[in-house]
Amino acid sequence: MAAAGSASEAPQPEAPQPEAPQPEVVFERRGRLGVVVLNRPRAVNALTAGMAAAMLDQLTEWAEDDAIETVLVCGAGERGLCAGGDIVAIYRDILDGGDATARFWRTEYRLNSLISRYPKPYVAFMDGLVLGGGVGISAHGSHRVVTERTRTGMPETTIGFVPDVGGTLLLGTAPGEAGTHAALTGAHLDAADAIHLGLADFFVPADRLEALARALGAEPADDAVARLAVVPPLSELEAERGWIDEAYACDDAEQIVRRLRALGVPAATAAAGAIEAKSPTSVKATLEALRRARARGPRSTALEETLDEEYRVGVRLLAGHDFREGIRAQVIDKDRDPHWAPATLGEVRPEAVEALFAPLGERELGLADTVRQSLEKERV
Repeated sequence: MAAAGSASEAPQPEAPQPEAPQPEVVFERRGRLGVVVLNRPRAVNALTAGMAAAMLDQLTEWAEDDAIETVLVCGAGERGLCAGGDIVAIYRDILDGGDATARFWRTEYRLNSLISRYPKPYVAFMDGLVLGGGVGISAHGSHRVVTERTRTGMPETTIGFVPDVGGTLLLGTAPGEAGTHAALTGAHLDAADAIHLGLADFFVPADRLEALARALGAEPADDAVARLAVVPPLSELEAERGWIDEAYACDDAEQIVRRLRALGVPAATAAAGAIEAKSPTSVKATLEALRRARARGPRSTALEETLDEEYRVGVRLLAGHDFREGIRAQVIDKDRDPHWAPATLGEVRPEAVEALFAPLGERELGLADTVRQSLEKERV
């Protein structure tokens, strides 16, 4: 038995309690404003299936809520709005042979469609990193705000994938061939380039974002954004339209690379090298997707048709080699040394690219049909 007053009888400090898990996405009401905060700052708010589903449900509810006049989406932390989809989860799903990724995309693409048709002002703070899936939850909105810290783009060819979330429509219909250049090289773009490409509308200095968020809770979005926005810097991408339009104005990836090298322009030569380092299958599939999206023109269901097509391509790339290998090289092992198969653009057969776009039968996403039916009901 221990003696009285011994250490064993002294009051013991309480063991630290584990912190309660934080929600991955937070919804707030600030007066007339509904706020969506992506809340995975350590992962630069990478989008998960749960986050996409929660956003879809909440935005659907707010669309019918007369007390909410404007919606704002922003990211927690200082690093960015959203660095894209959670590709580590996608990698694990690929290895497991599961269907979680395909189910995630079905929800995510419905969310993209809803944002593009949202009946109220949808303001996106595209501050910091806004990549891939982050573009999908911002660039389809009505008021897209960039800052001096913005770094955006669709870098999917780097990981053996293609731009999705409607990205092939956004980039395929950008001025000239700037969107083709951005998609094939996977380049990160600054605020001015994002505005030039049509991914964003307004430039607001980062130190004004808090003031803008407050203003959105008290006045119409048009007024608040116009009052706090400033003239954006000049776009380097726009300044380089000459060689970009000349090199990319064809439908053959190998010819594009040859044209880039023949120009003798350092930036063009660098672009050729960047393209050749990407997945050859992804480069050719991306170029085909861009051209198909551009051909849709201003049809009322152009985005949904594009999302349907991106889903077909995505599902097939999940079962292929390069998507898995690209994630491994960039994110898992981080050796930055992917071994693509096929290894060169010349080895990618046209019929292999065409097969990526073939209908999926019962597995079709079917967004375009759903929207057409909805539009027909509205006309009646």
